[in-house]
Amino acid sequence: MKTKDEFIRDEGVSFPGKTYEEHLLRHVFNDQRDYLFKEMFAIHRAHVVMLAEQDILGKEEAEAILAGVEKVRKIDYRQLNYDPLYEDLFFMMESRLADEIGADLAGKVHMARSRNDMGVAMYRLVLRRHILTLIQHALLLGGSLLEQAKDHAETVMTAYTHTQPAQPTTLGHYLLAIYDVVNRDVRRLWSAYEGVNRSPLGAAALATTSFPISRDRVRDLLGFGGIVENSYDAIAGGDYLLETASAVMTLMINSGRWIQDLLLQATREFGVIRVADPYVQISSIMPQKRNPVSIEHSRSLASSAAGEALAAIQMIHNTPFGDIVDTEDDLQPHLYRSYEKASRVLQLMHAVIRTMEVDAQKTSKRANQSCITITELSDVLARDKGVPFRKAHQIASAVSKKCTSAGKELNEIPVTEANEWISTVYPASLTEEEWRGIVCPREFVHRRKIQGGPNPEEVKRMISEREEELFMMDQTHQNEKERLRQADQSLDRAVHHFIAGK
Repeated sequence: MKTKDEFIRDEGVSFPGKTYEEHLLRHVFNDQRDYLFKEMFAIHRAHVVMLAEQDILGKEEAEAILAGVEKVRKIDYRQLNYDPLYEDLFFMMESRLADEIGADLAGKVHMARSRNDMGVAMYRLVLRRHILTLIQHALLLGGSLLEQAKDHAETVMTAYTHTQPAQPTTLGHYLLAIYDVVNRDVRRLWSAYEGVNRSPLGAAALATTSFPISRDRVRDLLGFGGIVENSYDAIAGGDYLLETASAVMTLMINSGRWIQDLLLQATREFGVIRVADPYVQISSIMPQKRNPVSIEHSRSLASSAAGEALAAIQMIHNTPFGDIVDTEDDLQPHLYRSYEKASRVLQLMHAVIRTMEVDAQKTSKRANQSCITITELSDVLARDKGVPFRKAHQIASAVSKKCTSAGKELNEIPVTEANEWISTVYPASLTEEEWRGIVCPREFVHRRKIQGGPNPEEVKRMISEREEELFMMDQTHQNEKERLRQADQSLDRAVHHFIAGK
């Protein structure tokens, strides 16, 4: 072990110390380089244009600055590496700009702003892009769910509660339920997007500036939907981070539940779905095995994405209400990774669901097992025979137990035997037709035509409405992407206007 004097000599006597440099600044620099470079220069461009339009900068100054900015922003940022001469990427790029246009002129870029409002703006721009990308992939997943739901609106299957066979439903009804959850997740993402897509620029350190800037002009050039009006809120409020983290975490937790279901349904024992060959891996030693690795990895990635989001939430907890470095440099990459992983999950599951095959015969056969239509016996007795419902439930329970004790399925019991069991509890009897209707899973499903039920026509009605809704959501997404594209073009025109000296 080094002596204290040796350690201090190696660390250095001025900022940054060697340990701080190696274990923090290098990592922060790499994250800034990989995630924030383009957004940093977008803000530079918009800010300089606004300064010139507000006559805070002269036209010739703006022309020279923007020409230098355009040159520096086109470097291959992926080749940049941390240099201890600069605290972070921002100062390195400021130095590069100074090399191009001179230090005095480059220094004017930072008039009327702070690293505080600039940093929050960069984070919001990056998160905005990530949220829109995830919404796009969620909509694709939704389309594949509706497609399969439509194909299987009449594919009868066993539904489970408490992990036990419960009642018959259809695969279409089940997949539509997953779609509805995904749909609500998309709405949560849009809500987060609305909170993120607001400009903090102009807040400066926290109290705005005495320069006559236009916050709305910068907002417009960067495509923000609004501004965070209160300047203290603009740099102190972290709820946009919480909304962003909560939306993706909820999506991934919800997804993890039905992904686990699909993994179970893909097992040899269940055999309900067959994952397409491009998404399975054959065992290296057991050639009979088709391992559904695409679903397995999706389950793991969903947990990882949720964990990254939760880490961001935890990092905000109990932090001061102000601009602080740990919720910026250290926190942001967790959110970016969360959204990147979540997008991978949704793309994988879109491919799996879109191409999976369903063994409808097996699902139909299983729906005749475990007395799962017995609820209909209670309903028929109470509805058609005047039996008090609690007594009808008691009868259904007795019939189910006797059926199980006899080692038979419900549809294997003749109506005469069923009536004998019923009469031991209550003086009522069923016709052959009534009994056949009670024990038939398909009939069970068709009778459940109440709004939202598994009746195939009701499922098809819901699917039709969801398809229209999905189309509208996709249009909204495309419109927002187009609005941002036009904002980019507007910024390009404004920059080129000054560079051309017009």
